[in-house]
Amino acid sequence: MLTKVELHKEQLVERATAAMAYGRLGDSMGTPTENLEPDEITAKFGWVTTYEGDGTDDTIMALMIAKALIRTDGFATSDDWAKECLDHRELIFGDKIEKFFASVIHALTKVERGSLPRRVAIGNMPSSSSAMAIVPVGIVNAGNPQMAAQQASEIASFLHVDEVAFCQDGAAAMASAIAAALGGASTIEEVVETSTVYLKPWSGSEMIRLIKDACALAQAASSFEDFRSRYHASFRQQISCDSRETVPAALALSLFAEGDPEQAIIFGANFGRDTDTIACMAGYICGAWRGLTPPDLSKIAINDHVIEESRKLAHALVDVGQRKARLEVSNWASLAQA
Repeated sequence: MLTKVELHKEQLVERATAAMAYGRLGDSMGTPTENLEPDEITAKFGWVTTYEGDGTDDTIMALMIAKALIRTDGFATSDDWAKECLDHRELIFGDKIEKFFASVIHALTKVERGSLPRRVAIGNMPSSSSAMAIVPVGIVNAGNPQMAAQQASEIASFLHVDEVAFCQDGAAAMASAIAAALGGASTIEEVVETSTVYLKPWSGSEMIRLIKDACALAQAASSFEDFRSRYHASFRQQISCDSRETVPAALALSLFAEGDPEQAIIFGANFGRDTDTIACMAGYICGAWRGLTPPDLSKIAINDHVIEESRKLAHALVDVGQRKARLEVSNWASLAQA
């Protein structure tokens, strides 16, 4: 499976660029509608198809994971994510601090005061703070969704353990889907199906069931409005940013959009509740699978700086992923020859 990373490098970089860029656009497009009910979105905005700004906590936390992976040559852990967050605390405690969920602020504050990263997640509330940021793990493990799931679960333990460990499952599902999309999955259905394959079948059974039920609901729905209404009737959690609500929604919307990243983030931004995170994650998945939409077919004008910044980061992550894959294959080859 590791050899799947050896796809044509420029194609892999382009699709990783699309994942990063559409995730950032989804984050931005969903920001004005965040925490609104579907009817409130319609009353206030109509049908949202444009975006402003450069992303919120979703984008910033993904950048911290990317930096951790680059610094460790692909072998980042929860400690490394914590270190990057501390090293760039001004991005979290700056002018966008109101966009960060309490669990993130509390975790960083506890680490600053001497707590071990492995302990700061104890007692945290559920959120999507790891799943919404996990795209770099999928890129570094492109073509290897099993390793993506394992590393995502480990990194997510900085924010989610114990009673909210299902949030680790959400991050693992996202990373697996992105790794599969970048590894040559032939259909968006295959990408979404892979999201549950490497979750722990017993401990992760709740997330597995929710994802499968949400995707079945999307496939049976007669329209976006029908799916949205039925989803909100059955899948809501007490906290809107709970990954048991957002991750199944993002995967199901990726299916409903037939893998079209622009359509997926538009659906996410108009979905209601934690719209920026749902749109962001759907953008990651579909961008990784389909790549950038040609400008003449695009429904959304993407700023050149977003593409350029996404491409620079994607290139670095693909380089890291390929070095990591070669090292692991080489280690196994050496063992076989011993």
